[in-house]
Amino acid sequence: MAVVNLQAEAGEKPPSKKRRRDEDLQQLLRSTGSASQRSSCPLATRDERPVCSQGDEEICHRAFHGQVGIVENYSLDDWKHDMELAKEIDIDAFALNCASIDKYTDSQLALAYEAAEAVDFKVFISFDFAYWSNGDTQRITSIMKLYADHPAQFQYDGGALVSTFVGDNFDWKPVKSAVSHPIYAVPMLQDPNFASTANTGISGAFSWYAWPTDGGNSIIRGPMTTIWDDKYISNLEKVNKVYMAPVSPWFSTHFNTKNWVFICEDQPHRRWKQMLDMQPELIEIISWNDYGESHYIGPYSEAHSDDGSAQWTKDFPHDAWRIIAKPYIAAYKAGAKEATVESDQLVYWYRPTPKGVTCSKDPLGPPQGINLLEDAVFVTTLLTEPATLVVGSGPNEFWIDVDAGIVTSTVPMGVGSQDFYVRRNDQVILGGPGGMDIKNQCDYYNFNVYVGSYSA
Repeated sequence: MAVVNLQAEAGEKPPSKKRRRDEDLQQLLRSTGSASQRSSCPLATRDERPVCSQGDEEICHRAFHGQVGIVENYSLDDWKHDMELAKEIDIDAFALNCASIDKYTDSQLALAYEAAEAVDFKVFISFDFAYWSNGDTQRITSIMKLYADHPAQFQYDGGALVSTFVGDNFDWKPVKSAVSHPIYAVPMLQDPNFASTANTGISGAFSWYAWPTDGGNSIIRGPMTTIWDDKYISNLEKVNKVYMAPVSPWFSTHFNTKNWVFICEDQPHRRWKQMLDMQPELIEIISWNDYGESHYIGPYSEAHSDDGSAQWTKDFPHDAWRIIAKPYIAAYKAGAKEATVESDQLVYWYRPTPKGVTCSKDPLGPPQGINLLEDAVFVTTLLTEPATLVVGSGPNEFWIDVDAGIVTSTVPMGVGSQDFYVRRNDQVILGGPGGMDIKNQCDYYNFNVYVGSYSA
């Protein structure tokens, strides 16, 4: 079982200011990280998953999906810093999403592998087939030869794990034949039915259906279900191959060619509970640093190459979502069906404006799908004993009795300041003001969320 963190793209990527085709297009890429760091996490088998033990690399891994394409300016220390943060919640690896056209892919992949080895972490490559093609076998083979047996390469079931964004029909058989070290290919497949018939040398499949949808990028009412997971699992079981399930906390994007939201408002808690119930072999967390789609759970990095998404991500931290992930990852590794809470904490998130506000300077208009969103404030409590959650949202105050464990509560959004407290035995044990006021006016639409936390 493993958990990896990858940064993945839903639908068409917006053009990056840093990406262009030039005379270096034919240069061999020796690294597969993208400018941002995304990682995903592989998990254990559904029915026979053993309890994880320290050093059990083939059973107990978790990873993040990270974009190499936005980390052109990353230093070795930047990579180390992110990896140390991921290790704090027991993530095992970063999946390095990389494109074929970035001149700095080689150097950043090399830095990522060097950093991972230095801090006792793992990485693997995720080839982004929005840029790679089925004709790139030789170049992909050369990269896998370079890194498959690297000390920092993430290994699963005896092989070097490799994944993709799309790339459904890429044939991995020639790559596996040419590389002396075993290759364990788990690409993203857009059609779950293809998983049982593919003759491309794959060992499993990864799904990009990490948010509520009825296929592609269609927007449907939430909450998230496991309908797509079930389809992948059913087809993969027919051919005895593994499933890498996606976990993602949010989705909102606001480019001129890509302007929509998915309805996943309580997903930071709900989706992890589904993972414990489902017990997939692998889990990929989308993402560590995909700022453009607002599902990053790593820190906002000033070192990344901005594609315009700073407009809705700068000063909108998501780090506290890692607090929710940590006990679920521990439970997953232990083969447990419930997460264990060891200390009292709360995590809150909310948008900066109600959905009906008109943003006066925005030429794009509001994102598609916002009519299905709630005007709500979300709070996940992680409690060792029952307590009372007190939420102030604008002029309104709400008192909610919550059980021990991990519980997500929702209150109506109110314009103004936000406050969050937990009381037990008539005493406030933790809490304070929210990090951002909710306003009823704006210049530009922003359906990202501010995420914060308090601990006892």
